[in-house]
Amino acid sequence: MCLDSAPAGCHWDGSARHLPPRRSLRIAVDSPSRLLRAGQCGRCRSCGNRIDWYQRTDDRPIALHPTEVASTDVPAACRWHLSGGIAHPHGDGSGWCRIPHAVLCPQRTPHPRATSPRLTSLRRQLAIRSRRLIDTGTFTPTFHRPAIAPSSTDGHCPARPVVRILLTCYLSESPIEGIRCIAQTRQRHRCTHTVLDPTQPAGLWMLLPLQSRHGQLTLPDGVMAVYDLSHLPYADQLRWRTQRCPTHAAAPGAADLALAEWQPFDPLLHAAHIHTELPHHPRRR
Repeated sequence: MCLDSAPAGCHWDGSARHLPPRRSLRIAVDSPSRLLRAGQCGRCRSCGNRIDWYQRTDDRPIALHPTEVASTDVPAACRWHLSGGIAHPHGDGSGWCRIPHAVLCPQRTPHPRATSPRLTSLRRQLAIRSRRLIDTGTFTPTFHRPAIAPSSTDGHCPARPVVRILLTCYLSESPIEGIRCIAQTRQRHRCTHTVLDPTQPAGLWMLLPLQSRHGQLTLPDGVMAVYDLSHLPYADQLRWRTQRCPTHAAAPGAADLALAEWQPFDPLLHAAHIHTELPHHPRRR
């Protein structure tokens, strides 16, 4: 008995093999969020469990638990729902809602109102999973230590500078030269270019007075070093705000593979990143 080999387009039994066409992910033009689903997943630095990043209505990121929870088990202050890729801090009237990961993180103090049996069970499951990741060496927890506010720079650019964009101060996650574009390339990878382009106008380091946010106490008189972009055109400032290189700024159809790393600057919360002197090269003797 002679067995014939199956054709390349068929299975071993001769049945046809249907390969679905490969489609690329696209973002609708009218979508309020430009972030792809592939760029929303992450892991908590404290416990190692999976989290989903979403943008809030104030353009700040929030980490939510990957699965939905019954609204009856979640206090009203911890209920979130998604609409168009944006997280809203209240329920949508349905029987299910999303909950912030900080409420369930086993490395944090439990929320005083999140005492339902369902949330307690979820927190215990995350703690067991975190312990398994640590025991197998897959995850190493990161403990946040209180930082000391420096009085001045040491002649180099700050590791996390304060940038002024559209008359608003933001705190960056990386130095000015290391702010990377978050757009997706045609190879479905994150762009390797930086937002700072030598061929484009750059910002200026300035000393601006400390300003308290709305509702805060008046701060003492002082100045801080700020990378100011207010003198640039609106299009260039918007490119910095969306964290895109000049190439992807001209391509509005390109989606994002990560959230923008800007945080609204708070002089009380971010006091460790306030510098009172401009970055400069050390003087020669």
